[in-house]
Amino acid sequence: MIVGLPKEIKDNEYRVGLTPAGVRALKDAGHEIRVEANSGAGSGFEDTLYERAGATIIPSADDVWASADMIVKVKEPIATEYPRMREGQLLFTYLHLAPEHALTQELIKRKVTGIAYETITDRRGTLPLLTPMSEVAGRMAIQVGAHYLEKMSGGRGILLGGVPGVPAARVVIIGGGVVGTNAAKIAVGMGAHVTIIDKNLDRLRELDDIFLSKISTLASSAYMIQDAISEADLIVGAVLVPGAAAPKLVTRAMLKEVPNGAVIVDVAVDQGGCIETTHPTTHSNPTYYVEGVLHYCVANMPGAVPRTSTFALTNATLPYALKLANKGFMEAITSDPGLKEGVNTYAGHCTYEAVATDQSIPYSPLDKLIENTK
Repeated sequence: MIVGLPKEIKDNEYRVGLTPAGVRALKDAGHEIRVEANSGAGSGFEDTLYERAGATIIPSADDVWASADMIVKVKEPIATEYPRMREGQLLFTYLHLAPEHALTQELIKRKVTGIAYETITDRRGTLPLLTPMSEVAGRMAIQVGAHYLEKMSGGRGILLGGVPGVPAARVVIIGGGVVGTNAAKIAVGMGAHVTIIDKNLDRLRELDDIFLSKISTLASSAYMIQDAISEADLIVGAVLVPGAAAPKLVTRAMLKEVPNGAVIVDVAVDQGGCIETTHPTTHSNPTYYVEGVLHYCVANMPGAVPRTSTFALTNATLPYALKLANKGFMEAITSDPGLKEGVNTYAGHCTYEAVATDQSIPYSPLDKLIENTK
């Protein structure tokens, strides 16, 4: 199989879909890898490293897309990349289609087989390809929040951990999954007062044990969320419904009670955000204010630490990329039900029910489509 590795062109996105080690593994398995020139430079991987791993360096993105059977990326294609997609091509990347109607329509129109990292599951029912970037984003959320709480950055002028005789900042994390847990680790480590809100009581018990009662936990309800954020200095949105749009758990009306200069970091922005006032921002223009509250809603947060993120991502994605390349699409998804869960579009149809529901478009079960082609 010919595997294409194009350069990411989203605003300030420096990650790349494969490390040189990943390229070497695919090459050793008998595949041809075509890498766009300078695609890995932002992560510290020069073209010579990819050549040494067995890749062919291609000057033009158009040529990489045109010749590859499978494209391995990090982020979803943006508008300038739509014309490069073609019928039957495997697109293996984060897609986050629920809030992306235009991209969904392009994938369907062009009959691209879109396999989304974020909806692939493993035998435990977890999301192995989403986990590493959720770990990065969760840890970054506190790092970023601490920065924007500084007065010169537009915040309240509060030191996250406080000092003796002065209270530490109050951090409220909405969602106790991978993002929320990793955010809590950093916030507790920096000395903040941390509250995690989640609807799963068993998960709250686990978190209480993990953090040895160094955090407060709250069962999720509109009342408890409003009460908690009314005293918060930093609010982290960490809610995930796999493949679907995130529920809006914090309304604009609730923000009227949040202190001026408090900071929101909505990590759920990729799926539309769990704050009503969330809209995607970029690393070039990352923040805005609503009701006096600073919002940081960058849709590719891990892109700010691309070397760490690229290594973490390839560690998780490479086994699946190898499976797709070695076995081909049909045999790969037949042998791995979890990989099949990643197929969001196929043969001109939306094959992920949560996406279809959120966008009010027809849903076509993948198994039925495959059966009809036999």
